[in-house]
Amino acid sequence: MISEPGELDTLRRYLTWQREHILGALDGLTDEQLRAPALPSGWSPIGLVAHLALDVERFWFRAVVAGETVELSETAWQVPAETPTADVIALYRDEIARADAIMAATPLDAEPSWWPEPGPPPRVHRATILHVTVETATHAGHLDVARELLDGKSWLVLT
Repeated sequence: MISEPGELDTLRRYLTWQREHILGALDGLTDEQLRAPALPSGWSPIGLVAHLALDVERFWFRAVVAGETVELSETAWQVPAETPTADVIALYRDEIARADAIMAATPLDAEPSWWPEPGPPPRVHRATILHVTVETATHAGHLDVARELLDGKSWLVLT
């Protein structure tokens, strides 16, 4: 008999797939390619990873869900030249691990511990996980396009 996973396990599994997509799409890119602007705005693959680490994982799970006082960034997309790309990827992995621990410890119907004002109406934890999954998936698509433009490779996703 196959048992169905619980709702939290299902939500976490889909978010994990999107996070793995992000990391997999970066695999094999050189430091120069990771920093190369993909758009006229200066958007780069490593800037996207910094955004996901700081503006998505850290903001939504540590600040909003857990109520931690964390340093928030208004310039996450801009990675200083002196910051090693490996450090940005390690930061993303660290924020994922912290977010996973918060997700596991928080009931799906829990209200946020902190909410930005002004902002949209507060949402329960379940909706925050869905929001982060959608945002991560959207950015995974952006990264797919950037990767193909950089070196012609694409991340194969089977659904």
